[in-house]
Order: sequence, then C-alpha cells, then structure tokens
Amino acid sequence: MDTMRERFISVTSDLLDEDPRLALVLAEITMDGFRPAQQRHPDRVINVGIREQLLVGVGGGLALTGLRPVVHTFASFLVERPFEQVKLDFGHQGTGGVLVSASASYDWPAGGFTHMAPGDVALLDTLDGWTVHVPGHPDEAEALLRHAYAAGDDKVYVRLSQQSNTAPRPVDGLRFQTVREGRAGVVVAVGPLLDNVLAATEGLDLTVLYAPTVRPFDDAGLRAAALRGPTGRAAADVVLVEPYLAGTSTAAANDALADTPHRVLGLGVTRAELRRYGTIDEHTAAHGLDPRSLRERITGFRTPN
Repeated sequence: MDTMRERFISVTSDLLDEDPRLALVLAEITMDGFRPAQQRHPDRVINVGIREQLLVGVGGGLALTGLRPVVHTFASFLVERPFEQVKLDFGHQGTGGVLVSASASYDWPAGGFTHMAPGDVALLDTLDGWTVHVPGHPDEAEALLRHAYAAGDDKVYVRLSQQSNTAPRPVDGLRFQTVREGRAGVVVAVGPLLDNVLAATEGLDLTVLYAPTVRPFDDAGLRAAALRGPTGRAAADVVLVEPYLAGTSTAAANDALADTPHRVLGLGVTRAELRRYGTIDEHTAAHGLDPRSLRERITGFRTPN
C-alpha cells in the first residue's frame, strides 16, 4: 500500500494537469516526487527552497491572483515556523488555500523534536475559518485532498501521516461516522488512531465515532451519539482520542454538549519531549495511544453503568 504522502504526489500531479487554477508551492520537501509535474507546469509548481515563511507568503500571493494554492512541507515547518504568515497572508488577507503537511506528530522520530508538530491543530484553532482534515488511510487522504482542492476559496489544512488504519472509510469532509454503537459512553477516534481505538474498546458498551475531519467540529454528530441510550439521556462520558496534542478538541466537545451533563477526557500526544527518539510505535506507546494503554485509560474514566 502506498503512503498518504505518495498518494498526495500522484493525486496532486494529476490535478495539476486537469485544473489550470491549481498551483503547488514547495520548500524542498517532497520536491523529487513532483519533478515531472514541475517539468510540465513550471509556472504552477514552485520550489522556494528552505524558506518556510516565504513558502506560505508565496501561497497567499498566488491566492490573491485567483489561483488555488497548495502549500506543502513537514507540519513543523508549515504551521509552527511560519505561523505569522499563515495568520496574515491567508487569514488577514482573506485568501484561501490548502496547506498539506507531512510527518505529523512524531512520524520521523530520528528527525528529533525539530521535526515533530503535535501542536499544529491546536495552533490553527487560534485562527478563524480553517477546515482541518486528518485522514486515517491513503484512500481517505485522496478523497479529502480532492475535496479540499475543489473547495472554492476556503482555507483547508490536510494533515497527512505515516500512520494508517488497515482499511479506509468513506469520507465526505463533513461528519463523524458511527463505527460501533454502545450505551455507556462515546469515544471519538481521529484519523489514523481508529484501529487502536477499536481494539481498545472491543467488548465494551461504547459508541465509537470516527472523525477524519475535526474542524469544523461535528457538534450534531457528537450530540446524537451522546444522547443515544436506553432512556434517551446523555451518555455522560466522552473520550477524545486524537493523534496530536492531548485535549485539542475538548473545548469543542464541551461546547457541543453545553446544555447536557457530561464529562470529557482528552487523550493524545503529551507535552513531554521524548528525547530517545526510537520508533513510531514506541512513541505511540509512550504517549499512551496504543490499544492496551487506551483501554486502561478509557475504562478507568468510565462512569459505572
């Protein structure tokens, strides 16, 4: 199976041939994969070198000319390093574009903390109007990329990862999906952590929602799941399992259930800097996001029936 980043290359290269409005801006990262597309479209495939602030600024400038810019590099260099440009050149200028990241929270452990960005979604949450897609499989990445490219002049962030669920789910870029139904609480699994959540909650009386799109947050979907039960009352426990900074979506979940008694537990990447870089699986376990750890944390949080 190809990776999400490989699918990004193939889909974007094809759409550059089909859509004269689409433009791609790179900062060396993934440039080798796009050399054929650059040869075909030298005016719309631009490599600015290792200048990430310029990367975003060029994308905003292209948007002002009427193009649909796709801006790509590692998440740490796309959201964190040039955050002022994201805020001003897209938000303040009122332009739209598609930011496509790679490397996610800890996908390249050997790269060290400079190449890790667990706080990217939380940082974008300080800005208005961003749609955030977190696909859990390369097929979902393709569908959500196509959705983002065709989204008029909206501001969209697509967070690609080396991690993947074993099978894709149908995605439309709008709603959470009910994967499993239960009566004792709700677990929202984001993107590539769905398989771990399903393994962790096997045999438990819990509803599992799948969220390949986290912004806008699906208030109605969470409310419908939380209010499902034998008495029609809220299943008071909601657990969010996110592949980025723990607690990123707890405020959104609390807002969705503001008029309903509830508790929310946010699980995700911790703030601790893991200096012995190891492997992706070792980082997942260290942050308590492997199936065994998730089961312990979820069952420890649940209100007894």
